[in-house]
Amino acid sequence: MHRRWVSQRHADCACRTISAALLYPPYGAAPMSTLDLFQSREAGPFGRRQKRARGARIPVTVVTGFLGAGKTTLVRRFLTTPEGRNTAVVINEYGAVGIDDALVRGTTDEVALLGNGCVCCITRSDLQVALRRLVIDRDRGALPPFERVLIETSGLADPGPILQTFATDRALGTEFFVEVVLTAVDAVSGVATLEWSAEARKQAILADRIVMTKSDLADPDEPARLTTHLRTLNKQAPIEIAVDGVLDPRCLTEPGAAERSGFVAEAEHSDGILSFVITEDAPLDFNAFARFMETLMALRGSDLLRVKGFLNIAGCRGPVLVQVVQHLSHPPVELASWPDESRLSRLVFITRGVPEQQVRNLFAAVRALAAANGGAEPGFVRPAARQ
Repeated sequence: MHRRWVSQRHADCACRTISAALLYPPYGAAPMSTLDLFQSREAGPFGRRQKRARGARIPVTVVTGFLGAGKTTLVRRFLTTPEGRNTAVVINEYGAVGIDDALVRGTTDEVALLGNGCVCCITRSDLQVALRRLVIDRDRGALPPFERVLIETSGLADPGPILQTFATDRALGTEFFVEVVLTAVDAVSGVATLEWSAEARKQAILADRIVMTKSDLADPDEPARLTTHLRTLNKQAPIEIAVDGVLDPRCLTEPGAAERSGFVAEAEHSDGILSFVITEDAPLDFNAFARFMETLMALRGSDLLRVKGFLNIAGCRGPVLVQVVQHLSHPPVELASWPDESRLSRLVFITRGVPEQQVRNLFAAVRALAAANGGAEPGFVRPAARQ
């Protein structure tokens, strides 16, 4: 009995010591987490290594494309497939009366249950409110559980602000992860639309996958002309062909090869949008990289439309996924394995008027200053509380 009491007393002391370490770290040190005290084999400097970039978050597919490109037909077909089962559809449409959402839902109700375990809601104002409401209604049982969210944008929408929504709203960022941005382009009028519409060009530039629609209705040489035009905007996104909405459903659930390897076209566009890729052979010092991105965001954050890529960080087994949208950055995530054989760090920049050479010069300057500042060991420097 006495021995049991002593053991319990020691256990209580140990619990109080752990609680104190978690709540009251040494001065100047970052607060400790349970991960710091109980290390896991799957844990790296950036937390638990994830098999997928999204971890346990709900994947989001964004379907965009200019007016009349066939987005709704693609969505309707997808929802009838096994891959589209248990999908929550959010139709982000302009105007007082919705047409596309009625085609998908077959009803004028604001939120409707679809076949195949799917649910659809319409929002013409605040996408964040619609997504939060879906989560709340799901959690209280008002809606069936869903495994994916599909957002169909307005044909006039720039997908950039939608991507930024998930970066600016911390609550949404912890619940959802944008996995695929699919852009539909009409083969009949796509070339002309891309020439005059800045929104259409942005939709093509930010795509992980591009789907060419209505190729059966276009002149025989038009698909080839459109492909050539699209490649000047986005050299790496796979271009698929869909006739009457028939498309491999995995195109809406799996990122394109370009996104997995982190590459986007290097091109200059008439509306001031630049895209380029920075690669690095040697492992990077994450602390120097973080200072570089902080400086770049402070100086030109509003012009960083999208920054995304894999980094080979010294001391990490897998690639570290980093994402930045304007002034906000997602927490870095270490993946369990590389997506291909290459171990190059590769970072894609899509900017508004921020030249590649200036970005490279800033990165080189910050790395040189970091190396001269005491010769810190490369890699991720853990907070003092972890040592």
